Parts: sequence; structure tokens; C-alpha cells
Amino acid sequence: MRLGAFSLSLSVKDLVVSKAFYEHLGFRVLAGSLEHKYLIMKNENALIGLFEGMFEGNLLTFTPGWDESGQVVSPFDDVRSIQKHLKHHGITLESEVDESGSGPASFVIKDPDGNVILIDQHV
Repeated sequence: MRLGAFSLSLSVKDLVVSKAFYEHLGFRVLAGSLEHKYLIMKNENALIGLFEGMFEGNLLTFTPGWDESGQVVSPFDDVRSIQKHLKHHGITLESEVDESGSGPASFVIKDPDGNVILIDQHV
């Protein structure tokens, strides 16, 4: 199964302060905007998402259809086929995708220790 680009999505209190901090660590803005209250930042192959006021806690995020530079890859495993595979193997979903649809969609699962995983397709 190809899950796409991996990033850690961080819930931050102040996006401007967090942006400056991660820039000091060598990250640069890849996508998002201060106005929309989120930034995707990159340092070599490492990706982090900074999200102000969008969710509680931190998430492991996989983005089917994207590489670590935010470029579309083809072929890729659609979020719906990933969801079907996980359900077939008894994985409980916290939220689900309409499997009759197409295009951008996302769903959430938790690992056995309660860590939240977002599968978030943008294409």
C-alpha cells in the first residue's frame, strides 16, 4: 500500500511564533498561508504541518498522491482503496470517506496506543 508523503501535523498556539522557530531549524514554507492558519514546512525530506486552531493534539499524516515536495505522483493508491483495505483487516475508523466518491477526501484512524493518523488525499 502506498500512503504517499508523510508529515507530522502539529497543533500550534501561535502560527507566527512556530513558523519562526521551525525556520531556525532550517525548515522553509512549502504550502499554506498565515491567513488560512496553516503552513506546510519542509527541511530536506522532512515535512511538518503547523495548524493553528484546527484540531487538538498532533497527528501523523499521510497524503496519497503526493510526494514529499507536494508534487502529484502517479499512479497512487486512492484514499478509498486504502480505507477499504484497512476495514477489510479489521481496523476501526474514527471517520470515513464516502467510497462511491472520487478526488480529495480524508479519513482518520488511531493506532493501538491512541495516536491519531490522518489519511488526507488532495488530488
